Amino acid sequence: MRVLLIEDEPEIARVIVARLGRSGFAADRVGRIEDALVAARTQTYALTVLDRRLPDGDGVDIIAELRRLQPGLRVLVLTACDRVDERITGLDAGADDYMTKPFDVDELMARIRASLRRPGGEPPPAIEVGALRFDPGRRELSVAGAPVLLHKRELALIDALARNAGRVVLRAALVEEVYGFDDDVQSNALNIIVSRLRRRLEELGAGVDIHVARGVGYMLCKGSADSRDRA
Repeated sequence: MRVLLIEDEPEIARVIVARLGRSGFAADRVGRIEDALVAARTQTYALTVLDRRLPDGDGVDIIAELRRLQPGLRVLVLTACDRVDERITGLDAGADDYMTKPFDVDELMARIRASLRRPGGEPPPAIEVGALRFDPGRRELSVAGAPVLLHKRELALIDALARNAGRVVLRAALVEEVYGFDDDVQSNALNIIVSRLRRRLEELGAGVDIHVARGVGYMLCKGSADSRDRA
């Protein structure tokens, strides 16, 4: 799942991007309104964390345009503008949530999870394939009822595959889900992560296959006893 961070303070951005990454999100960080709009035109995001005091304007001024470009986008404003009238302005401009600096990063992550759980007011249903169960709202994976911890890129990969279970997900789409703007992606990097995740799920007895459509992408489906495709 991809998050757009619009924040011009490098140290704050570094902390947030690192925490998003540890939580399994692919995070793209920009520091200007102009760059944020370019990103929104070229990538698909589930949520944006948006500062107000940016070098080229007030971040809330682009919420309407961001929503026009990506209608389902969740918007969390994170800013030092903490007066009551400023919070009202931000929420009235279309923000789903408004958080002021200084902030606690654990609370920020909780608010992000809460925003993603309520698209249209209803949490997305858990996805079950074989013995695997993935909760896209909480970003939690379990096998036969036991929780499974994954590295951030494996978590991003199972998120994308589970949400499209039974359908081939294009390689390009998976790369966008798993990696951020600043990642140096080698040509075989996705294959390595797929193989690692497949091996882990097999060891856990998840009862699923990750099939490869050669040159096209990957598909998560219920496992078969007689055959498995390989990357």
